[in-house]
Amino acid sequence: MTLLQHKDDAVRYQQQVDNGRQYLLPFIQQHYKVTASTRVLDIGCGEGGVLIPFLEMGCVCTGIELYEPRAILARQFLSNYVQSGQVDIINQNIYEEAALEKYKHQFDLILLKDVIEHIPDQERFIPYLKKFLKPGGAVYVGFPPWYMPHGGHQQVCKSKFLSFLPWFHLLPKPLYKGILKMFGEYDAVIQELMEIKDTGISIERFERIVKKNEYEMPGRNFYLINPIYQYKFGWKPRKQFKWLAAIPFVRNFFTTCVYYVITVKG
Repeated sequence: MTLLQHKDDAVRYQQQVDNGRQYLLPFIQQHYKVTASTRVLDIGCGEGGVLIPFLEMGCVCTGIELYEPRAILARQFLSNYVQSGQVDIINQNIYEEAALEKYKHQFDLILLKDVIEHIPDQERFIPYLKKFLKPGGAVYVGFPPWYMPHGGHQQVCKSKFLSFLPWFHLLPKPLYKGILKMFGEYDAVIQELMEIKDTGISIERFERIVKKNEYEMPGRNFYLINPIYQYKFGWKPRKQFKWLAAIPFVRNFFTTCVYYVITVKG
């Protein structure tokens, strides 16, 4: 069952704005001081809504989005800030040499909201982020752990049954793909879900990559109920039980979202 935000760009944008104001920016502020002079890069910015609370503070921002239609939408939704020069929306691959040449060591804060689980070769990507940070900068990362009930993003399925079916994305690839086909999912949706099966990331794997590449983790929140579910389903956000959050691997199955602030050691 496709949710409203999957069909309505304005609804999706407003959910990003509300989530950014109520949860994302306050979490970051607990662990990294954001001021009007903070320069912000949002990688995978989508419709640009996450940038609104930072723009409202006076931050100069850049959003980079690989999918051109979403970059166009972001420019439309943020048109006043675009016209004033406070935000720039770029349709580009972050790995392109031109992007690195233009933005090397330009940002105090990098945002990765529901993006890292879509990026191949995270072992390369996470250390690569350092190239865009100023000394003393920070990275916010928020993602759904792969093993959580809907970590495969199956909520995008048109089948109401599959969109609510928990954990079936953990089945072997041939069986998973076969079920998606059996329920008549579109080829594009199947391709997207199979790609996420290759790139989904666990809590432990993320933290292992972070530590290996000389980052520190001054901020970390685990959520039993993802804050974005407040806008999607009307469910009240709830942090994960401390005892469950302390159990490696098992916590992935019952944690619907994690928030991190990471900084470069030294």
